[in-house]
Amino acid sequence: MKQPVSLLLLFLLPLFLKAQFIEVSKNNSYLETSDGEPFLWIGDTAWELFHRLNREDATMYLKNREEKGFSVIQAVVLAERDGLNKPNAYGEIPLIEKDPIQPNEKYFEHVDFIVNEAEKLGLVVGMLPTWGDKVTPAHGGGPVIFNEHNAFIFGEFLGNRYKNKPIVWILGGDRNVANEQEKLVWRAMANGLKKGDGENHLITYHPRGYSSSHEKLHHEDWLDFNTYQCGHSHHYMRVYDFAETLSNVEPRKPFLDAEPAYEDIPVEFWNYLDWSNSLPVPEDVLKDDHTIAKRAHFEQGFFDDHDVRVHAYWNFLAGACGYTYGNNAIWQMFEEGGDMAIPCLTDWRDALDRPGAESMRFVREIFEKRPFHLLVPNQSVILGNNPNDSLHVRAAVASDKSFMLVYAGVGQKLNIDLSEMQSGVIAWWYNPRNGKATKIGKIKNESSYQFVPPSSGKGNDWLLVLDNPKAKLKNLKLW
Repeated sequence: MKQPVSLLLLFLLPLFLKAQFIEVSKNNSYLETSDGEPFLWIGDTAWELFHRLNREDATMYLKNREEKGFSVIQAVVLAERDGLNKPNAYGEIPLIEKDPIQPNEKYFEHVDFIVNEAEKLGLVVGMLPTWGDKVTPAHGGGPVIFNEHNAFIFGEFLGNRYKNKPIVWILGGDRNVANEQEKLVWRAMANGLKKGDGENHLITYHPRGYSSSHEKLHHEDWLDFNTYQCGHSHHYMRVYDFAETLSNVEPRKPFLDAEPAYEDIPVEFWNYLDWSNSLPVPEDVLKDDHTIAKRAHFEQGFFDDHDVRVHAYWNFLAGACGYTYGNNAIWQMFEEGGDMAIPCLTDWRDALDRPGAESMRFVREIFEKRPFHLLVPNQSVILGNNPNDSLHVRAAVASDKSFMLVYAGVGQKLNIDLSEMQSGVIAWWYNPRNGKATKIGKIKNESSYQFVPPSSGKGNDWLLVLDNPKAKLKNLKLW
């Protein structure tokens, strides 16, 4: 009997489909897809995704992130929060007897499901084989279970299992390399991944706060691109310092901020917590559902959506090829009434639609309409004093002079040298909070021109878009 066409297609389709792998561009400045299209890394830190969410919640989470324009989901196989002992949503632990050579098939079937759901939505999984506390005793956690031998075997297992999936491997997990022996363990894991997946996927390393992977690992053959963690210590972190440093490190490798300050996390949270107790804060700081009741306990306040946007635009305009958003409730998948590593303002589900997460869709939109991979940082166009605080200004010009972008984090006046834009410019104010633009008009080629944003003050950030009139650029959404 002749098979229906639909069934034949269902059978034959996998033979013609090729997984979309991420590669390094030829100029070593950004990432691209296997068909040569620039890949804009807009990540989310969902460290406990595999460990804590059931399939229904995981699917809902992934759909939400895809709808908001995220392109990468960063999640950990051997999770930080008692990931070796506390079972997943289906009662499964990842390893038998905590042995990396004995993976539990049932646990990994759940990981498979989430990876497959992400693939259906066009999302790449930034997969951490393990949190760093399983390799180093530094900063607590653990237990340490890896050595060179089992790290290679575990890496090979993961590499082979996900060799045909849209994955980027992320070693490290909030830990720096403390000594040569730890470096050998990470190297063995990386080599295992490469053997298992046939070197189909990129590998990077996620370091501790205010650190960069290049500091100890830049010349490792397996490190394809660098990431840094600017951390959670204060507002207006000088993320551009990392970018400027990495732009001058040889050999050139792409770089991105894989963990900036999370939305809704307390500033310098570690100063207000006692992790030796079951609750890290006094009971009266929390409501009955374990969300924060007394925000004043955290004397320096919280990071918000404004911090998220400032760090995103400062990173991109300083040369980064990507940026990872984070929310305090989402990284740990905090459930109301449950336990927490760091107290949260909301349940993780309520955090999905926080303003900082919403603004990621507009980050993606502008850097696709004004392609990020063409940007070359250019601070010389900024005239006058440019302090390293809230008034700091970042600027970048497209390599083909088709456009210039200048970011005013608090709506400050901008004095800009337009002489580099040889045909004059069509100027716009782009609102990073809603993705809409206001046309300023056509301006001649001037050596000095002052732009005044529509509003100013904290939370009133603006992106000045200066287009070459001769360039064929995508239209911006108007008010």
